[in-house]
Amino acid sequence: MMNLLDPNNSSCYNHPMIKNTNKKPIRVAELFAGVGGFRIGLEGYPSKNSNYITVWNNQWEPATKKQHASEVYISRFGPEGHSNVDIAKVLTKDIPKHDLLVGGFPCQDYSVARTLSKADGIIGKKGVLWWEIHRILKEKGKDAPSYLMLENVDRLLKSPASQRGRDFAMIISSLNDLDYIVEWRVINAAEYGMPQRRRRTFIMGYKKGTSIYKKISNLKEPSDWIKKNGVISFAFPIITNKEIPKEFKIIGDLPKVSETFNKETPEKSLFSNTGIAINRKIYTIESKPNYDGERIYIKDILITDEKKVPPEFYIDKKDLDKWTYLKGAKNEKRTLKDGFTFFYTEGSMIFPDSINGPSRTIITGEGGPTPSRFKHVVKTKSGKLRRLMPIELERLCMFPDNHTMGQPDTKRAFFMGNALVVGVIEKLGKALIKQI
Repeated sequence: MMNLLDPNNSSCYNHPMIKNTNKKPIRVAELFAGVGGFRIGLEGYPSKNSNYITVWNNQWEPATKKQHASEVYISRFGPEGHSNVDIAKVLTKDIPKHDLLVGGFPCQDYSVARTLSKADGIIGKKGVLWWEIHRILKEKGKDAPSYLMLENVDRLLKSPASQRGRDFAMIISSLNDLDYIVEWRVINAAEYGMPQRRRRTFIMGYKKGTSIYKKISNLKEPSDWIKKNGVISFAFPIITNKEIPKEFKIIGDLPKVSETFNKETPEKSLFSNTGIAINRKIYTIESKPNYDGERIYIKDILITDEKKVPPEFYIDKKDLDKWTYLKGAKNEKRTLKDGFTFFYTEGSMIFPDSINGPSRTIITGEGGPTPSRFKHVVKTKSGKLRRLMPIELERLCMFPDNHTMGQPDTKRAFFMGNALVVGVIEKLGKALIKQI
């Protein structure tokens, strides 16, 4: 196993070059950029992968004056091509031409609010950032990017609870309508050897006219693409147990989809964890990971020299009972302010966390000394209990060491709670190059 703690290794992973058969690198535009997870995964950092170059990026955090993530992004990659304004206020003409659009867009209600009777377009709910992606792609027209690489939470496939799968149906239908073939997979990074259990929905899109679009269109069995021949299946092989894909068609314009999709069985999503959408025709199967390679665990990313851990990361003995209570099982009577009484139950969590496996999903509230059920706590060789430091959280997301240095520790933890696992993007980027 590679030594992640090697002081000469400024990145958690080296990014070996893939021979670029294209004359020019793929130009990337990065939306909702955070601290640059997509960029690191595609380009490498600090070494460069010649296949990708980020020509424009946008990061803007609403309801806060100080733009911490934007500051980190600029400090690591420079100000060129960086946009720190509300994406809804960015004019499409100001976004340079690019080949690949990437972004981890926020999970929101994707329903359509209304259509304009005298306009050829759909007006989505204000503030729903998916419709900004849709706007950019539509307004770019013939200059729209050839490829898409998007990320969202795993529950996207079954939201909202009142009409399961509608939100995802809205997204893939709108992309199909813009002449993209779309494939998706729910990927748990830890199931492919990465150090964090983080389940996310990854969406790849291929524009009509591209070589990949043509490859898929010429397949006798479109499901072969998602089982073994496609971009995601090359990067993350699967087992499908010879399952026959479920097929169905999404009918109606987007307002109609928003209003009627899956009204018959709203309690169950029609989408499995793997699938492809071609002209509104859906092929979807339930798959399992097929991986038997190297694995990285919490113990591999820890700073083991206790002298290098600042005192504030150790658990104060006076707080230990609180930590133990929050991590433990509960079956207790509780009363709300209005007098309503109920029994609250929840299971116990391993405390401290085992270091002989991948971490749980990092949350945005991982930082700070306040006792919490969801923060990670490990036991040192001397028997002390401590929280994870920002550099260790970065390693669990496969970012370069101290990528977020210069920001408060709570913010650094927040960034990683919002981030993706960089190794997933690196694998998808290599697989996309192979198919192109």
